[in-house]
Amino acid sequence: MRAIWKGAVAFGLVNVPVRLYSATGEHEVTLHQVHKEDGGRIRYRKFCSIDGEPVEMSDIAKGYETDDGELVVLTDEDFKSLPLSTEREIEVLEFVPVDQVDPILLQKTYYLEPEKTAAKPYALLRGALEQADRVAVVKVALRQRESMAILRVRDNVIVMQTLLWPDEVRAADFPVLEEDVSVRPQELAMAASLVESLAADFDPSQYEDRYAGALEQLIEAKVSSGSTRAVPVPAGEEGAGDGGGDVVDLLAALQRSVEKARGSRGEEPAAEADEKPKAKAKPKKAKADADEDEPTPRKTRRKAS
Repeated sequence: MRAIWKGAVAFGLVNVPVRLYSATGEHEVTLHQVHKEDGGRIRYRKFCSIDGEPVEMSDIAKGYETDDGELVVLTDEDFKSLPLSTEREIEVLEFVPVDQVDPILLQKTYYLEPEKTAAKPYALLRGALEQADRVAVVKVALRQRESMAILRVRDNVIVMQTLLWPDEVRAADFPVLEEDVSVRPQELAMAASLVESLAADFDPSQYEDRYAGALEQLIEAKVSSGSTRAVPVPAGEEGAGDGGGDVVDLLAALQRSVEKARGSRGEEPAAEADEKPKAKAKPKKAKADADEDEPTPRKTRRKAS
């Protein structure tokens, strides 16, 4: 895993340097939008709605439209001026019972790994959380946004789960629920009996994403049957697929750098040096031997394009 954030947990007078890792990842088959006829990828470009011209990312700012129709444009410099008091710090505010944290508030989950020099204070905080049987309410700044979060212990690791702010939870305004509905005791008893018949200890490992599995099998079957086509390359982009253009540009830049360095030392340019007789090359492998080498079979499971 790759750390996405470095900072410290401020636990009273104790400072625990930590690294933050994303604890979850969605399992899905990556699909692209393509043209039915020729398989070309569907591209999207950003255009200005006023002049119709394409806009580069460097020319894009964020805007806020007021209730009376005025526009406020915010630049990167504006955002840099905003205070983030908890930047690079996870500030512990209080410790609360876990059942007081409504699950609807829970968002993204992260693992906290201590720096090598912080193993002891990390263990101290972990032990305090376990002994108190409470979670720590904290504030942290991630991706230029201040968030509430909780710290808890899972499998000997301190886990941080970000929370929604209270005003981000919508009210359930359903008039139908205010109607007077009568439930007979027999019906309630039957429902309770059904619940009891399906009662079990929760084990998420026994469940699987059947749709994703079936989609992977469908793709594999098409690959095995040869129902594939070469990925088309748009005109003007030949050789640039999978970053090929960057490689070519890099090689050209390196070649120019080498020739410039040779010229500064008074050496012959590479083109002239190539015209000199070369050492005798080693004999190539016999064609018969080459024909015996079979191409490596490609994998049958790959992402759809």
